[in-house]
Amino acid sequence: MSRREMECARVMLTGVIFSLVLAPLKSVATDSDKNISRTDLPPCNFPAIYNFGDSNSDTGGISAAFQPIQAPYGESFFHRPAGRLSDGRLLIDFIAEHLRLPYLSAYLDSIGSSFRHGANFATGGSTIRRQNQTIFQSGISPFSLDVQMMQFHRFKARTEELYRQAIDLSEKNKLPRPREFSKALYTLDIGQTDLAVGFPQMSNIQLRAAIPDTINQFSAAVTRLYQQGARAFWIHNTGPIGCLPTATLYLRNPKPGVLDNYGCLKSQNKMALEFNRQLKARIRTLRAELGHAAITYVDVYAAKYKLISNANSQGFMEPHKICCGLHEGNTHVWCGQKAIVRGAEVFGGACVNPSIYISWDGVHYSQAANHWIANQILNGSFSDPPIPITHACHKRLHY
Repeated sequence: MSRREMECARVMLTGVIFSLVLAPLKSVATDSDKNISRTDLPPCNFPAIYNFGDSNSDTGGISAAFQPIQAPYGESFFHRPAGRLSDGRLLIDFIAEHLRLPYLSAYLDSIGSSFRHGANFATGGSTIRRQNQTIFQSGISPFSLDVQMMQFHRFKARTEELYRQAIDLSEKNKLPRPREFSKALYTLDIGQTDLAVGFPQMSNIQLRAAIPDTINQFSAAVTRLYQQGARAFWIHNTGPIGCLPTATLYLRNPKPGVLDNYGCLKSQNKMALEFNRQLKARIRTLRAELGHAAITYVDVYAAKYKLISNANSQGFMEPHKICCGLHEGNTHVWCGQKAIVRGAEVFGGACVNPSIYISWDGVHYSQAANHWIANQILNGSFSDPPIPITHACHKRLHY
């Protein structure tokens, strides 16, 4: 990796870290399933969703555990900070809407939470592999995927115990039904931070060599969920990390071939594609090993890259523009933060119309972009096998 690429990677990781310590659109149409070949099997009746991941699907975990996320995060939908690193809803929120389930409460947020229809174990900055640094050093979440698995194990055992002991109906109504854990949908969206951490710390050769162990640990987590009774899995691959605005924010006069036709950093996207190739191959192996599991692999990379490469025709502005924060020349005031610029205090506020931006804060997607991507993936157009999420429980469709 060149010095310039390493600097860009450091900037992107800084953006990820910074976001972690920061202080209605039309719902997804169910008839989009018509785009996929119909099946005679009925839609799945998922009673709950259990989600695992990083900031792409965190609905309040890191905010509850550490410093709360501040305004203007959440302004477009919740009209207040809602624990999400976006101006509104995330992909996991649109998944919940599509399945007619409530938005997921974060496992770490005990105040006012209901876990009747699932729980969210994702936290911003989470990695698959444990990192040898604290959140105060680097901003990387201490809740790596193996920790999220331990939390789920505890959650399942404890809620089953409480459900059996509960006498008052109001108590039971906030708890999942023990028999429904095996009928729930298990969603995973993690891996981006593993790459973001690796870019400034490793050479491309070293980072590529670390991917198999990362995939092994991801596979172990899926297997552990299966052993706990999980049967239906909806797994997102990692997105085009080289297309995030922070990947090229400090890049000046790049050499020919460093960027692709859409301004994305080729080297980082190439690494993401290698991660995804190995992830997809391992999922094929898991289907053979976990005999009763229905595992759907979702190519979120392709969906996001489709949006980035067709931004203008889809009603968005240039994809590397950042809605929230001040980024002019060498001046960078991140979303929701204050800084002294030329002797005056400046606030990193939001743009007037977030709905035309793909990037909310340079690292995370806007609600409008998340909505667009959800419309692409929930009908199965980017899935292997190509089935809608409403049919993701059927094992016979996964051969």
